[in-house]
Amino acid sequence: MLKKYIFVFLLVLVCSCGDSDPQSSAVFIGGEIVNPTANNVVLFKGETAVDSAFLDENNRFEIRVDSLEDGLYYFLHKPEMQYVYLEQGDSLQIRLNTVAFDESLIFSGRGEVINNFQLEVFLDTEKEEQVIREAFFQLEPQSFSAKLDSLSDRKVAQLNELQEEEGFSKAAYDLAYASIRYKYWTFKEGYPFWHRRASDDKTLHSLPDDFYAYRDQVSYSDPQLTYLRPYYDFMKFHIGNLAFMGCKEACGEKVTRVTNQLHFNRHQLQLIDSLVHQETLRDNLFRTVAIEYLLKHDSEENFEVFMEDFHQRSANNRHLPEIARLGQDIRNLRPNNPLPPLQVVDVQGEQHWLRDIPREGQQIVFYFWSGPEQRHLKNITQRVRQLQEHHPEYRYVGICMRTDMDQWKSLMASYSLDPGDQFLAPDYEQFAHALVVYNPYKSVIAKDGIIIDGFANLNTSF
Repeated sequence: MLKKYIFVFLLVLVCSCGDSDPQSSAVFIGGEIVNPTANNVVLFKGETAVDSAFLDENNRFEIRVDSLEDGLYYFLHKPEMQYVYLEQGDSLQIRLNTVAFDESLIFSGRGEVINNFQLEVFLDTEKEEQVIREAFFQLEPQSFSAKLDSLSDRKVAQLNELQEEEGFSKAAYDLAYASIRYKYWTFKEGYPFWHRRASDDKTLHSLPDDFYAYRDQVSYSDPQLTYLRPYYDFMKFHIGNLAFMGCKEACGEKVTRVTNQLHFNRHQLQLIDSLVHQETLRDNLFRTVAIEYLLKHDSEENFEVFMEDFHQRSANNRHLPEIARLGQDIRNLRPNNPLPPLQVVDVQGEQHWLRDIPREGQQIVFYFWSGPEQRHLKNITQRVRQLQEHHPEYRYVGICMRTDMDQWKSLMASYSLDPGDQFLAPDYEQFAHALVVYNPYKSVIAKDGIIIDGFANLNTSF
């Protein structure tokens, strides 16, 4: 789930150990976590922790909140998260196994139907996404829209059928409906660019006049949608698409991809400023544009121009400290700088400074993986073996994050990884920030502890 680096996302557990008063407005959240990866569960509303509970000796937990606003929440059992929709009086119990977090998750109790439906939609669309990318994006616009609308309409029909049977509140129905529609609308926003790539066209395909007809239904100000992942993903693609197409028309740009990062991202800032007036959503979208621009490694001079525009439009953005820190972390990874002062753990449990790992005169390619994302682990292991065959002049060192020692050792054995070339990062957030691990195939190339390329990519840099 958020998996999907970076920044993947969320879901909560709700349960009562006994019978609950049907007239009570309190919410009970509880359940069992098999193979726990942390000692607690935290319930969030947006970015605010509402409550938390430690696991007992049977890996069970229980949270009771006496007064809770109806709406979208999520629960965090590090490193995984998932959504949950809660209304006053709900009494939900969950059971999950962290080995297959989302796939094993089951809700039961009052509020189970809408949450199990939301989870089913999430899992279904994850499976469909590969088919959409591999087959649908090659289609012409009318055929693409027809197939995509069929998938979306089928899920809405299932939701309507459940609504007739269960009688969801309007807020619960609207959230589930938005989860479906915005997910598929995201694919439509990306279609012109993905189709060009899939079909090897040299220009962007012309589209029917009604291709973006759904945009009439897009909300830019609903606070209930701000932290809904399908909605937020849509908004990112939507703003980017509007900025690119608008620039082609207004600025006379005749390109099929972004070539001037400063120009394009200032267009995105302008669009967010003019379209989005819900404060939290504005802040978050401005943050996303700033971070993605920073990660393009534009010149220091251009970055200052960008940030001046950013401050004019979002002077009190609560993410400014994070953006400033990222800027400094990126500067620290420039060539000829020493590797950051980070410690890793080897298979014997001994600590080593990252900069001390490279052998004398040998170039090291550091790459990153984690236990919860085994599909990525499989892919990156395969890619590293290809590189070892074609580029044996490098030593490839894996850094495992968000994984405990026992699972790390088990995964190394399962994937036949050389323990001498594998290390465990004890502090995920410290590593993610200091090494700017935002891309799943991000790598850092160093020699004798000195950075050669702080932003290499296993797929494109060799």
